[in-house]
Amino acid sequence: MTIKTIELLRVAHLRGPNIWTYRPVIEAWLDIGDLEDYPSNTLPGFYERLTAMLPGLAVHRCGVGMPGGFLERLREGTWAGHILEHVVLELQNMAGMRTGFGKTRQTSVRGVYKMAFRTRQEEVGRAALIEGLDLLHAAIHDTGFDVTAAQARLRELVDRYCLGPSTAHIVEAATERGIAHIRLTDGNLVQLGHGARQRRIWTAETDHTSAIAEEIAGDKDLTKSLLRCAGVPVPEGQVVQTADQAWEAAQEIGLPVVVKPYNGNHGRGVSLDLGTRKDIDAAFALAKRKGGDDVIVEQYIPGNEHRLLVVGTQVVAAARGDIAWVTGDGHSDIIALVDSQINADPRRGVTEDAPLNALSPQEGAEIILELERQGLTAYTVPAAGRTVLIQRNGNVAFDVTDQIHPSVAAMAALAARVVGLDIAGVDMVLEDAARPMDQQRGAVVEVNASPGLLAHLKPASGSARPIGRAIMAHMFEPGDTGRIKLVGITGQKDTALLARLVSWMLCIQSQKVGLACRDGFYLGARRVNAQDCSGWDAGQNLLMNRSLEVAVFEHTPQGILNDGLAYDKCTVGVVTDLGDYDALSDFYIDHPDKLYSVMRTQVDVILPHGTAVLNAADPQVAEMAPLCDGQVIFYALSPDIEVLAAHQTAGGQVVFLQDGHLLLAQGQATVARLPLNSLPAWPDDKLQVLLAAAATTWALGMPPELIGAGLCTFQIPLQNAVVS
Repeated sequence: MTIKTIELLRVAHLRGPNIWTYRPVIEAWLDIGDLEDYPSNTLPGFYERLTAMLPGLAVHRCGVGMPGGFLERLREGTWAGHILEHVVLELQNMAGMRTGFGKTRQTSVRGVYKMAFRTRQEEVGRAALIEGLDLLHAAIHDTGFDVTAAQARLRELVDRYCLGPSTAHIVEAATERGIAHIRLTDGNLVQLGHGARQRRIWTAETDHTSAIAEEIAGDKDLTKSLLRCAGVPVPEGQVVQTADQAWEAAQEIGLPVVVKPYNGNHGRGVSLDLGTRKDIDAAFALAKRKGGDDVIVEQYIPGNEHRLLVVGTQVVAAARGDIAWVTGDGHSDIIALVDSQINADPRRGVTEDAPLNALSPQEGAEIILELERQGLTAYTVPAAGRTVLIQRNGNVAFDVTDQIHPSVAAMAALAARVVGLDIAGVDMVLEDAARPMDQQRGAVVEVNASPGLLAHLKPASGSARPIGRAIMAHMFEPGDTGRIKLVGITGQKDTALLARLVSWMLCIQSQKVGLACRDGFYLGARRVNAQDCSGWDAGQNLLMNRSLEVAVFEHTPQGILNDGLAYDKCTVGVVTDLGDYDALSDFYIDHPDKLYSVMRTQVDVILPHGTAVLNAADPQVAEMAPLCDGQVIFYALSPDIEVLAAHQTAGGQVVFLQDGHLLLAQGQATVARLPLNSLPAWPDDKLQVLLAAAATTWALGMPPELIGAGLCTFQIPLQNAVVS
């Protein structure tokens, strides 16, 4: 049996809500060729080979709705496109980028399928598709495929392109709150919310993090000086540039001392409990190598290292460090002892997934120096029962949030406030975090801007802390989602004209309005770009504009199929008509039901407090009303349209023409009557644009008198004007 390979016809990244789902997906068009005649249950050994390569497929639910559902489909017989969908999802999961959504649908062309799968990052998703295709071919043809190598390649892409774990955690918390996000760079700079109500984060820094405060936090000596003036206990210290100065400072301060780099972080180059000239000279050399010319010598305060995370004015998480020791067995060197007694802990590793770092006594400069102080090297074999100190500081990953005494938390919050940081990692040395500050020798040793969050998100022991929720509560008031009013307009007839009219009507209400449509890109009444700006990129530019209070978007069906919508949710969604599907044949849209699936995307994204504005005269558009999570306003030229009349009878909002007037009605009550003869002369075939605009602005809360003013003052584009 000779079977052709699967061919990729097209691969596209749908970056916003689309015909498949609300989230970004990779859409691939597949020609499975001869495999159309060979479902999975007809391929000898295929099931066994595929499940051996990807045992994680056992938990895929598929249409059955329970773990094992996909394997059941494999045994019964399913086609290559559907199988590839699950293979790609599993590869992404194995690479550390959790995803679960996928769909595969056959087109009207035999053997050609559309397959979509959720991806959190385009480059990773595209690479997973190629790896998955190779894996699937190997399973079908019984050829070799290195799954481990493929996983490593994808994992490297995840590490390179995806948000860091701390930023990703904050973004997830924003999503829980219904706050939209836009990634502004390839790094961790993220916009939360839209337009004038947006905020920005950069890992654990916010757009309210003061640059002055960051400079102060970076100047350890200045930080301690300010803290001391505010009554925060800090160790006495001096900045030195030479080993002789370090020894003189140590004698003046009083032994033992700590020596650390002035510009160091994460405990690098820090040496504790130094009491001899030899140790201080060696520690000075290490600190200078790790942090530049300036070195700090400061008073040694006995106790455990702690990191307290301050968000706003509150301590929201705290972690304690631990000292690392090994015990000799009389035949293993220290490298082996560290591996067996420390690194064997499953919580230790070399990636960010591990809450504790793996230790390397033959390479870590701080550990080498600590061993030298004990007269040892990494290759020494300690006597049986001898305890060897490996690391005094670091390992700050043991959650103690619930143990922190209020006076300790208050001191940490005060330190952050003195420096001026809205989010800060306050390093403290404490004998016991549960005891009051005045009953122990405790001190703040450092205040950090942009603190790492992993110790609190993935602690070595204790509970993970909801840091992201705390940061969202700090940045946004309760109930605030950072959203501005968004209007999306979809259809195939006069949608650009409608978008311009709606935008104009909002402008005269003194709102700061942006518009992206086929006629161009507008800020207020000013056209900034005359090109077609109905696509995703122009829409994103609107959302990122910090001055806008409302944004209007025109969406073509081609744009939805190519990119998806530019936003996740909208306030008002307008569908004017379905039009003809002939122009979409290149997308395999060859039936009214398929066109309906494209156009309903606009209604699917309306917020629960939002409104769908629908053309009651188009039966398929009217059918979309139940899809809306919010309210519905129907419009039509005549009040006798059955759908509109029924909606009005049920107390709904409607807009229609009657006796030379444009009427807005709530149930049987007339809200406004606008005489058509007071408006500019519109062609008869454009009157529905007036109705849709009135309905849209009414949905946004515009008073009837302003609706009338907007319709009266809009300048009809020349190509749409009545010619006498």
